[in-house]
Amino acid sequence: MAQLRAEWQNKRAQLSKRMSAPAEPTGKHKAALILGALGVVFGDIGTSPLYAFKECLHHSGEVDPSTATIGILSLILWALIIVVSIKYVALVLRADNHGEGGILALLNLAFPAQSTGTQLAKPVLLMGAIGVFGAALLYGDGVITPAISVVSAVEGLKVISPAFSQAVVPLAVLILAALFSVQRFGTNFIGKAFGPIVLLWFIVIGFLGLLQIIYHPAVLAAFNPLSGLDYLIDHPRTSTIVLGSVVLAVTGAETLYADMGHFGRIPIRTAWNFIALPALVLNYLGQGALVLSHPGAHINPFFLLVPEWATLPLVLLATMAGVIASQGLISGVFSLTTAAMQMGYLPRIQIRYTSHETSGRVYIPAINWALAAACIALVLSFRSSSALAAAYGIAVTMTMMATTCLFFVVTQKQWGWSRPRALTVSAVFLAIETAFFASNMLEVTHGGWLPLCIGIAIFYMMTTWKIGRTYIRSQMGNALTLPCFVDSIAMSGVLDPALNPHRVKGTAIFLSSSPDITPNSLSYNLTHNHVLHERNIVLTILSARVPYVADATKLTISPLPEGFFQINASFGFMEIPTIQAVVAQAAKQGLAIDIEKSTFFLGRETLVRSNNGLPRMRENVFIAMAKNAQNAAQFFHLPSNRTIEIGKQVEI
Repeated sequence: MAQLRAEWQNKRAQLSKRMSAPAEPTGKHKAALILGALGVVFGDIGTSPLYAFKECLHHSGEVDPSTATIGILSLILWALIIVVSIKYVALVLRADNHGEGGILALLNLAFPAQSTGTQLAKPVLLMGAIGVFGAALLYGDGVITPAISVVSAVEGLKVISPAFSQAVVPLAVLILAALFSVQRFGTNFIGKAFGPIVLLWFIVIGFLGLLQIIYHPAVLAAFNPLSGLDYLIDHPRTSTIVLGSVVLAVTGAETLYADMGHFGRIPIRTAWNFIALPALVLNYLGQGALVLSHPGAHINPFFLLVPEWATLPLVLLATMAGVIASQGLISGVFSLTTAAMQMGYLPRIQIRYTSHETSGRVYIPAINWALAAACIALVLSFRSSSALAAAYGIAVTMTMMATTCLFFVVTQKQWGWSRPRALTVSAVFLAIETAFFASNMLEVTHGGWLPLCIGIAIFYMMTTWKIGRTYIRSQMGNALTLPCFVDSIAMSGVLDPALNPHRVKGTAIFLSSSPDITPNSLSYNLTHNHVLHERNIVLTILSARVPYVADATKLTISPLPEGFFQINASFGFMEIPTIQAVVAQAAKQGLAIDIEKSTFFLGRETLVRSNNGLPRMRENVFIAMAKNAQNAAQFFHLPSNRTIEIGKQVEI
């Protein structure tokens, strides 16, 4: 019987996967996704020419700008090729979790048992912690990216006239407020609106760079990787600092993977290989060519690519692109939060799905406005792109290193690579990222502490919620299974008819967090009220790891004695789990449920501090997170006038 059940569940999972797997886009749909990806995914890395090369030259110190140019450009170009093109675009984008990307999707692929409560070995727990910490650091990126992108673009006004210096911060704050206010419309709307602007941006910066390359083709020597190596060897002290700015050229790489669920692998790869990468290479080389011919241009080589009359139009375009650059990280943070909730690392938060055509497009109001407040506070505190750049690289490089560690596991467990092959490829990526990280550690006291502190705080909250929920489940581990509970009711009635509970008309629906145990709301209702309804339904809503679950497999209904039914409802991570959807599907399977004539029972846990449970600090954080979690009745759209909550004290 157990073997048959396992085979049936395996077939069901395969059917769900086939039903939910997104078809490869073609024709106009593919073109629309590519344009949308440009508007959402590539804004961050696409606007890095605004500040990356400038910061590298600034940190080259005593080295003459024209002398350092070729070596720095070589480091930037090969960072783009190895880190972005090879690691993320060619390899990491293959590691999708049913179309979804991001470091938590990668963690789930590497260690599926992480979400099952299975006893895990210490190396697995360590890698899991690395993955969660990398995810937490992305929240730090989500705060800094909008701030530095917008501020660096608006700073172009100072090239026109120093009188605009005082307007940079107020204007940046207004732009950020407007950006976060449009997030509720979703990435589909934003991508359509921003895509053409980013396409124009790439065309313009590529053309400006090409003009300078034509005049000074000697800059093409930067394609030789030995130029970068020679610079590292000849200037060991300054090059160590410069590497911390080189990483600014690849800061949007993690966004490509995190936003894969919004647009898909093929559109992102196409947009990068044929639009973004060529434009970035041309522009960086063009800035280098300008500095070779005019060393004084190192002050702001990007805006000095154009004559004075064209500076203002370029500033306006750069400002629009800077605004758009923020979008990729914001969307990535939304996707990351959704995945964290599904894997049990965050409590329930209100989520709005903004598209039923493409999985992964979500909007989370609480996260959106928290990011908005943090970004604006950051701009008001740091006040310049150079100050923000010092705080930027640490979280980025640590997230990249965490992705590489998980990638090493996935290549062996999912792709069947041999250990030497996986180790060789991962070691190359890790060596580069470790060098970036070591360089950025020099900036910890100059602002690098900020994203690090944000990441540590988020990591502590995520692990606290996971540990706390696991502890509460262990406290409830002695509960009877539903079949045993129903059998006990029948047996007590046989032994003594007087023990039969009083029956009332109607249907009672008890929500359960686990299909394996009797919900507290059911056992407490019987114990204290000594009544049962004529028909009792125990409903468990499960989160599947596919975007959509086919209707044929969404519900399993198991009739039990004594008027009981057990319903297990599975929803994909792009579906909204509502009681209305459950009732509609149950009716198709012959079980009619009238919501207006049913009573819903929810278990409510009242957390009580104890000396034998969680450590005091985690205890306080867990209780605070639980108090701010969205109510289950609201989350599942239960009718408020027919919902009863039955509480239980749980010591933690």
